[in-house]
Amino acid sequence: MPPTDASADAGPVPVHPVPPAHSDHSGRSGPAEDTRDCEDTLDLRLPADLLALLSQKATAPDQGSGDLPAPAAPGGAAAPAHDRAATLDDDRSAVPGHDRPVAVHDQLGPLDTLDLLDQPAGWAPTETPVGTFRLVPVDIARDLPVISRWMNDPAVAAFWQLAGSSARTEDHLRAQLAGDGRSVPCLGSLDGTPMSYWEIYRADLDPLARHYPARPHDTGLHVLIGEAADRGRGLGSVLLRAVADLVLDHRPACARVVAEPDLRNTPSLAAFLGAGFRYAAELDLPAKRAALMIRDRPLRHLM
Repeated sequence: MPPTDASADAGPVPVHPVPPAHSDHSGRSGPAEDTRDCEDTLDLRLPADLLALLSQKATAPDQGSGDLPAPAAPGGAAAPAHDRAATLDDDRSAVPGHDRPVAVHDQLGPLDTLDLLDQPAGWAPTETPVGTFRLVPVDIARDLPVISRWMNDPAVAAFWQLAGSSARTEDHLRAQLAGDGRSVPCLGSLDGTPMSYWEIYRADLDPLARHYPARPHDTGLHVLIGEAADRGRGLGSVLLRAVADLVLDHRPACARVVAEPDLRNTPSLAAFLGAGFRYAAELDLPAKRAALMIRDRPLRHLM
């Protein structure tokens, strides 16, 4: 799970876990020991209703070209829906007759047909009080040097725990990019300049869901502000509000945006509160004691 700290104002903000990806997925922060769920982010079972819908799409004779093909079983036959459901555990699981793990997206079809986050890559820029902001999905060849540099800032490393060689950050990013789409790493660009790192993820499909009463389509945020000069001057709250609004505007099925910053990260907590999130509970996560922060769709214009 990626960090779950929303220390947008104070530094890093992660929450996590996208099994195979993506610290405590809400802005992970916790002990330096490697107990994070970073690779855990995609390890939950998909909900039965989603499996049923995918199964219907796979078998419906009158669907368009976007239909999901039924996964092939050994020998070329289509695998029964109940067999597919049984394999969706731990992000990778054994399909009957196979002796190697199969990723969730391998069983359900191409990633572009399993759109779990409503394509953040296509979200338009948004105007904020501090400039034009845009989320740009990470390109490792282009973005690894700057993200790795940010991860080695002591203020960020204390919560994201990804300091060290660029290979460590690269592994963290690739785990999400190679996953089934339930966590998307992005750079946040302000007036054309990359200045923050974000992870948008399906909290209801994340290990985080084991620790709070998740609802279908709950969407989580992890974020860090890259440059020290951009911290401590209110940018965190402004950008957290902007990104939460982008999620709610582009994901009509999502009723709540959530995060789980480390309780020790007081600037992060303040940034979330300033962005219209409410403090809902304290959570004992594997790598930290966290605050569950929630921004509700019905209250978005009131808070």
